[in-house]
Amino acid sequence: MSAILNPLYIAVSWVIVTIHNLLSPIFGTNSGVSWSLAIVGLVILIRVILIPLFVKQIKSQRALTALQPHMKEIQKKYKDDRQKQSEEMMKLYKEHKTNPLASCFPILAQAPIFFSLFTVLNGIGKNPPVKHGVLTQTDVVSAANAKFFGAPISDTFLGTNITTVKIVTVILIAFMSLTTFTTQRQLMLKGMPKMDSSNNMMLQQQKIMLYAFPIIFAVSGVNFPIGVLIYWSTTNLWTWGQQFYVIKRNPTPGSPAYEELQHKKAKKSGGVESPEAETLEITDELKGQRNQPKKKKKKK
Repeated sequence: MSAILNPLYIAVSWVIVTIHNLLSPIFGTNSGVSWSLAIVGLVILIRVILIPLFVKQIKSQRALTALQPHMKEIQKKYKDDRQKQSEEMMKLYKEHKTNPLASCFPILAQAPIFFSLFTVLNGIGKNPPVKHGVLTQTDVVSAANAKFFGAPISDTFLGTNITTVKIVTVILIAFMSLTTFTTQRQLMLKGMPKMDSSNNMMLQQQKIMLYAFPIIFAVSGVNFPIGVLIYWSTTNLWTWGQQFYVIKRNPTPGSPAYEELQHKKAKKSGGVESPEAETLEITDELKGQRNQPKKKKKKK
């Protein structure tokens, strides 16, 4: 097992040490700012690398949205045969080259990095500090003494009686849970097409994620070192911003955000909206009326 994890320890610790060494002349070698920003820099690097995976996730989600009518037909047709229903669903996914679990891929991809970071920072928090990867004994001692708003980045909520540590961890855990909740809610309210909520598997999954992940973060966060909480808070904030940009600039067709974007484009183009939008707006005016055919001009 160590043979598999050691390369990850080396990669994670190398990125942290490299960024820390670049910031040390500015903030100081033992400064909590240097070590905290090194963790933030690790998050940014990982999320930039994961951008292609995020794009694939968006495409898969939109493909699943397009398949909703077919999925409902299968559910209705095989409502009394769960096994056949599952087989037909998998066949449908395969034919359209999509995956219902694609939304979890970015989290799964970060899991090894998260575990490696947790091990590295947990080693720093031991007494005496334990080094992993390329960290030297001087590095782990420096990191163990580094503070984030007065709280050592190696401490946990359950592992200390220091009030400052407990306050900082509670704030970070609350921030993690809040950003997770608002990111999921933002997706459900703005980024998803309007659909029938009855017997909709995708919508039910989104609702479960809306409440499950914040609770998971809140419960497990008390065992995480502050450095790990900084990591997850930063990556959650990145996820929120990244999703906000996609919903605003490239929304899913049929979603409320897509309708808002089309309306804004119509205003910028002089108030001329798309044919679909015009049809919706003048439906009431046309009720009970009949368009009179125009006379064709006779050719000379």
